Amino acid sequence: MERGLPDEYTVHAAVELAVRAPSVHNTQPWLFRVGGRTVHLYADPERRLAETDPRGRDLILSCGAALHHLRIGFAALGWRAEVHRLPNPDDENHLAAVELHRHEPTQEDITLAAAIPRRRTDRRRHSSWPVPEGDVELMAQRAAAEGIILRAAEGQARYHLSRAIREAAARHAHDPAYQVELAAWSGRDAAPDGVPSANVPAPDTTPGALPDRPFADPRLPQPPDTAGEDDETVLLVLATTSDDRMSQLRAGEATSATLLTATALGLASCPLTEALEIQDTREKVREKVTDGSFPQMVLRIGWAPVNADPLPATPRRDLAEVLAPLQEPAHPHH
Repeated sequence: MERGLPDEYTVHAAVELAVRAPSVHNTQPWLFRVGGRTVHLYADPERRLAETDPRGRDLILSCGAALHHLRIGFAALGWRAEVHRLPNPDDENHLAAVELHRHEPTQEDITLAAAIPRRRTDRRRHSSWPVPEGDVELMAQRAAAEGIILRAAEGQARYHLSRAIREAAARHAHDPAYQVELAAWSGRDAAPDGVPSANVPAPDTTPGALPDRPFADPRLPQPPDTAGEDDETVLLVLATTSDDRMSQLRAGEATSATLLTATALGLASCPLTEALEIQDTREKVREKVTDGSFPQMVLRIGWAPVNADPLPATPRRDLAEVLAPLQEPAHPHH
């Protein structure tokens, strides 16, 4: 079969990889629908975080990451995805229609697909080993292939970015509605979504450490013997020239490409969106860090300390909750 859909096993296997994508507070705000010839991705607006993500940007970024995971999953299984983004002007939640064509998996397809089950959001401190420039260049190339600018924030840009992250954390700390929402999505251990205690470290009190979100009930130990070391974290910023839904979706795809590349290289990674969730801190990042381009994602990349234990996988919703046949519209008789 040259066109049309692969068998059900292949579709399910690819979607199983897609739903391992990172999402804000592990909300998993996506729905997949299987048509006769295409797989469709929809945003699930009921999973938008009203306080954290008032404009729904994090939701679209999360869905973009799942779309890229889906593409990589199909590619490694022998199917090239031809993606029609935002195919339906009448339904803003219909983010992509994916047609599939047989293809021979490349080494890159296989490497990135193999990284999907291993990727974790690692909020712990990094070690003092520097990230090789060539690794950052490869991540930038993979983001560029998705149409997105990726740069490392260095010098003044890093100073301004760190300041924006601290300012956003301080603003959120004094926002009771935000705190309630954060608590509702964290410290959950039996739930199929949200951020479990086992994946959240105690706050890093090292001078100069960037604040992370204060998720409830942190139980992940910071690695020992790193407190006095300089943390060689690289801060990568993904930015777009416009700020529409398409740009946000593509930035999510580039986020996935960058994170999977980092994982394949053995690096630890953690998305940071807090500074971009408040309009004026995002504006400062746009002005001082991305030269007027719209910042969509900040990634913290580094080496996990040599004695850091592997992280458990965060939970995922049952496939039956997010995958269903497409309800084809009834065609009127002429």
